[in-house]
Amino acid sequence: MRARILAAATAEFGERGYEAASMRAIARRAGVDPALVHHYFDDKQRLVAEVVEVPLRPDRLVRTALDGPLDGLGERLVRAVLTAWDSPAVRPAAVAALRSAIGQGPVARMLREFLRGEIMHRIAVRLDDGGAGDDAGAVDGGDAELRAELAASQLVGVIMVRYVLEFDPVASLPVDELVARVGPAVQWHLTGRPPGS
Repeated sequence: MRARILAAATAEFGERGYEAASMRAIARRAGVDPALVHHYFDDKQRLVAEVVEVPLRPDRLVRTALDGPLDGLGERLVRAVLTAWDSPAVRPAAVAALRSAIGQGPVARMLREFLRGEIMHRIAVRLDDGGAGDDAGAVDGGDAELRAELAASQLVGVIMVRYVLEFDPVASLPVDELVARVGPAVQWHLTGRPPGS
């Protein structure tokens, strides 16, 4: 039954894309009750991870990094991404998914929509909200989507060089050093100012 649901999800995501596909439509295509889809897969994000066979939930990874003040968000994002990608259980499938995302076809479209909706949009919303307490309203200018995409482009560049192209010295640098070097650049993209300023 689980395999049937995954096959239906793959077809639904392929035809309709991530945004338009619904758990109900996937259940209908699989010929099962929607509750059964939810039994096997908590949500649509989990279903995407299963379809592309990546043992990583980027939406949860980003949600954890977003939990905290805006100051330091760049470093938290870089550390979360690098730590996840450094895992031998994650890297092969994540590299394959990244290659798919930059290609053509329905899987590429689904992955791009997922990354834009579940990652970049969440970051942009966090920047717009400014959070609670001492960093409320920390990002001005109404360009949160642009800031999120610029930060993501920095992270994707590091991922490509470190894990796909495997260029040294970036490929062999310790995570802490990469966080120290890349985190401030990501922070600048996110907030328009370096960390601690």
